[in-house]
Amino acid sequence: MEQAADTRELCSLISELAHTIEDHVRRCVADSDLTASQAIALRELTEPLSMRALAERMHCATSNVTFVVDRLEGQGLVTRRPHPTDRRAKLIALTGEGERQRAQLIERFAVDTPLGGLTPDEQQALHRLLRRALARR
Repeated sequence: MEQAADTRELCSLISELAHTIEDHVRRCVADSDLTASQAIALRELTEPLSMRALAERMHCATSNVTFVVDRLEGQGLVTRRPHPTDRRAKLIALTGEGERQRAQLIERFAVDTPLGGLTPDEQQALHRLLRRALARR
């Protein structure tokens, strides 16, 4: 019984942390022309990605990413270009302005981050543990 209660509390804490991070992202973009979803897409575009790969990184449906990318493209922050090996797919890449805005977002995300109370070693340990837990899926 005690292990079940510990697991329940751990799941609850992880859920609360996820919500806290989502709130943090919303606060970081509150004074910009970006939505939280657009900011997350920019954060995840560390390299040109297919819509499917971006959807996986954002943990959402490809149809949602299409809407987000349409808006980012309209703002001149991303471009779609042909995929080098799959002619049915497009790669989403940051423009120069997209790279500039992404860098600003990353700086904002680092201010008062929900994980800021952890030391770098603690953050690395949490990273390893979460990766290990997710590998079991």
